Amino acid sequence: MHRIRQKCIIPSAAFTIPHARIRSYHRFEKAPEVGDLVFGEVNSLGQHRLLESVSSRLHALNDRTHAIFVFGNRYAPDYYEAFVPDQWQDEVDLIAQSGIVGNAVHRNDRIGDPTRVKLQGYVCDAGGEILNTRRGTLLTPRRTVREGGRRAKLILCVGTSMNSGKSHAAAACCYALTSVGRKVRAAKVTGTACHKDILLMQDNGADHVADFTYLGHPTTYMLSEPELMNIFTAIDLKYGNNPANYLVVEFADGILQRETAMLLQNQLVLSRIHKVVFCAQDAFGAIGGVRVLKERFGLVPAAISGVCSSSPLALRELAEFTDIPILFSAQRDYKAIYELIM
Repeated sequence: MHRIRQKCIIPSAAFTIPHARIRSYHRFEKAPEVGDLVFGEVNSLGQHRLLESVSSRLHALNDRTHAIFVFGNRYAPDYYEAFVPDQWQDEVDLIAQSGIVGNAVHRNDRIGDPTRVKLQGYVCDAGGEILNTRRGTLLTPRRTVREGGRRAKLILCVGTSMNSGKSHAAAACCYALTSVGRKVRAAKVTGTACHKDILLMQDNGADHVADFTYLGHPTTYMLSEPELMNIFTAIDLKYGNNPANYLVVEFADGILQRETAMLLQNQLVLSRIHKVVFCAQDAFGAIGGVRVLKERFGLVPAAISGVCSSSPLALRELAEFTDIPILFSAQRDYKAIYELIM
């Protein structure tokens, strides 16, 4: 066993692990599991040169920086597709700024090779047990759903892809609702650990925020449908019980992505949706996305938003094919936004 110093960086992917439980690291010859904590040293800098801690501070990485990391899978068309290795290996890829490591199997050509991390051993508690994020939770539902009971109105933000503007649209919804005196809670149900999205919702008025890391998942890629529904239900039971409130929810990536599609095909999820805001980067994406949303999932958005809503030319193209209203997430006309999602 090797002692871990107190000021060691603990990444945001390890959000459910109390600092006091982190004591030492030890080399065990066991296959890694999603959520396992490991202690490592940056071996060579690549794409990710910052590490987000549990306090949401961004730490600069250097060669030989020592830190704690978390094994996880990742699906990110703009970055990497990566998986937890099936056996222990001495070096892995840093696949997300939140401290997630694994083996990158695909890389977007527009970004660099991943930062490499040399692993020293699994992180253990005082009793020598390997720490795993999935064995902890920071979100305990208050009660079960009463049959026929009224619930908070759920505003769902989905889109064509990652970086289509979903988080900013969700934040705009939070801003508009709180500006007219409504109580708002907000959450990101799927994706890769990164606190900036839910913090943006909090900065725009959400009283309480949460994501899947609160339930111990460093990412949601490759989770089963029951696991995904456990995340959705836990958040909904915690923040969606008061019918006077609103719950703003974001699903990561695009509507064709595995986990997002699974949730959108679930009848419990569909029954909870009050309004859908659909986000796209351009007019063509919005037109095709709205069609897929209707044909595959039976959903018609109350508004179109995202990156395309900032471009007058994109909106001119869009107007030729649909009369769905535009939610201008950058302009923050809270009265206009509220009219679309109330």
